[in-house]
Amino acid sequence: MCTLSTFRTILQSFSIKTELNFFIAKPLFSFAAKKSNMLYSMTGFGRAEAMVNGRQVVVEVKALNGKQFDVNTKLPPILRSYELDIRNLLNNLLIRGTIDLTVSVRQEGASKPMVVNTDLALFYYQGMKQIAEQTGLPQENIISTLMRMPEVVAPDQDVLPENEWENVKAVIVDAANQLMEHRRHEGAAMLKDITLRIHNIEKLHENILPLEKERTERIRARLTQWLEDMAGKEKIDPNRFEQEMIYYLERMDFSEEKIRLRQHCDYFNDTTKENDAAIGRKLNFILQEIGREINTLGSKANHAEIQQIVINMKDELEKAKEQILNIL
Repeated sequence: MCTLSTFRTILQSFSIKTELNFFIAKPLFSFAAKKSNMLYSMTGFGRAEAMVNGRQVVVEVKALNGKQFDVNTKLPPILRSYELDIRNLLNNLLIRGTIDLTVSVRQEGASKPMVVNTDLALFYYQGMKQIAEQTGLPQENIISTLMRMPEVVAPDQDVLPENEWENVKAVIVDAANQLMEHRRHEGAAMLKDITLRIHNIEKLHENILPLEKERTERIRARLTQWLEDMAGKEKIDPNRFEQEMIYYLERMDFSEEKIRLRQHCDYFNDTTKENDAAIGRKLNFILQEIGREINTLGSKANHAEIQQIVINMKDELEKAKEQILNIL
């Protein structure tokens, strides 16, 4: 008789040996994605301008991929005291990404009026004149050089009045809203592709079902033949063989993985329909769970055609992950 320990030793040596053949992938199914409530791309651009009390205010803002909110600002001196307010405003409106903001404020028809700091200019002039006399250099260009020295020429108003700031703030909000609209248009196109990938995974999952019975029978036949070759048919206890066969097949059963894979795909589709502008991280976490179930299916398959289907699933999953990196 074949003992329990001998039988399990044979099973362990047999367990993961499989004939993985790479067949030509079958065409994937086409699918028209359902329209979701909202999905936004990470990238976008917005521009707005307006006249504020005789000043032309131009705001340009662009967004690139970023895990957190990170903003780079180029502000005129008149707006520097409002930089923290601007950062908080953009954080609330744009949520996430690497943001570049440029704001220019100019007087209508000319640059902003400037004033000369005469005390500082005289201080610079005395030093320049002394150097020119000692070195014998001409002094004709001292004035033009003097005007370029730091803080000699400065705006006549260091801080924008509060009432004008509210108008400038409205221009920044308008530019940010345009950027979000740009993100929405890009997100709609990306959603179609991502939803297609998830649908393809679902269809490939369905293709596994007809192969399960054959998989079980093939495993049983190969184990039987292997055991007969190793121990001899007359030494096999049929009852014990069935017990060990059930034990082995239960270990290779992937019913739970299939159920969870289906649930994760459904959850992914439901999440894309949520009224939330920033769901990219959540969708990424769901894709990670989908990937875990697909990997477990492949490790338990022990069937060449099922493993080929799993490879196609992984291919679709990677394409979806590439797109999710661009979702807000």
